[in-house]
Amino acid sequence: MNKHLHPLTNMKTFSQLSLAAIVAMTFSCGPKEQDLEAKKEQLATYKDDYHSLKDKIASLEEEISEEDTTFAMSNRKSVLVTTIPAEKQAFEHFLEVTGNVLSKKNVNIGAEVAGRIEDIKAKEGMRVSKGDVLVSIDAESVDNNIAELETQMELAQTLYEKQKRLWDREIGTEVQYLEAKNRMESLERNLETLQTQKGKASIRAPYNGTVETVSVRLGELVQPGMSIINFVGDSDLYIEGDISEAYVGVLEQGDSVMVEFPSTDRVIQTKVTAVGAIINPSNRTFKVEVFLPNLKHVKPNMISVLKIKDYENKDAVTVPTNLIQRDNIGEYVYVVKDNKAIKQYVTKGETYHQKSEIKEGLSGGELIIEKGFREVTEGANVEIVKN
Repeated sequence: MNKHLHPLTNMKTFSQLSLAAIVAMTFSCGPKEQDLEAKKEQLATYKDDYHSLKDKIASLEEEISEEDTTFAMSNRKSVLVTTIPAEKQAFEHFLEVTGNVLSKKNVNIGAEVAGRIEDIKAKEGMRVSKGDVLVSIDAESVDNNIAELETQMELAQTLYEKQKRLWDREIGTEVQYLEAKNRMESLERNLETLQTQKGKASIRAPYNGTVETVSVRLGELVQPGMSIINFVGDSDLYIEGDISEAYVGVLEQGDSVMVEFPSTDRVIQTKVTAVGAIINPSNRTFKVEVFLPNLKHVKPNMISVLKIKDYENKDAVTVPTNLIQRDNIGEYVYVVKDNKAIKQYVTKGETYHQKSEIKEGLSGGELIIEKGFREVTEGANVEIVKN
């Protein structure tokens, strides 16, 4: 053997000759010349020889690597990785807050007359139309007053008509005529008032909507002003959310808003209709109100997610956020250059939905190590495989 050959060449030659010998021995004995047991014994022998040879190769490689760093680098195994390009695309950042669907027609309906609850037609969750009777109050006392006034009205009207005929014939005084007329008109107004009160004994839906709660029971005595029903209208819905004071001045009336309803997987585009002018001292937020069009499957008190765009870069370089690592120098990603893993330090901008904007360090198109990025080190050999 030539003593000037590199140790690596010697090792590789030894390995190739040994393996060739094993292969030659395997095929030199045809299946017709060996029985099954002999084959098994021969296979066991070959395996022992193979493992012994692998150990010798590994030991020799280690010895050479300690004395020859160039050999160590070239002999290092490549790490299998996948890559993705640093994308150059439009990047948007959204402020996401939880909002509640509310109604401007969320009212407590109270009694306007005193009496006992005579009938309750409304039930919690019931959808009703404008004018439907929800609760009836016993109006017996009002009915009695109406009957009494109607009797008085008959007499007053008779006296007025007689006095008018006399006055038309210039009999009697004008005062007598005016007194009879005034008494009749006064009784008419009182009767109208009582009839209005009787109408208020039937509590009706002020508009189309849903009965939320019923606060009274059958036979219960109620007084004017007492709350009876909580009622929510179908229209004039809006969404209200609390925004951190850090965004004061960022949001304005008319800004576009994307609204998601997690319970229905529905997404709509709408606008900010009002921005609060006061900071809540308890949570350091201000109110924002968002317009909500009439939607079939949206109800008051539903949870929504408001997505308000507060930043945009139409020509940004982006990478998946999870690929960005940090050391004592700064943040970096691994890129592939000449089949090696290289640390590329970057300056990160905004992050949204697992994507990060890269302000400095990447120009777009670089191959970023994706799968295997935690297994590589600076300068490691890598082999790119397809996903």
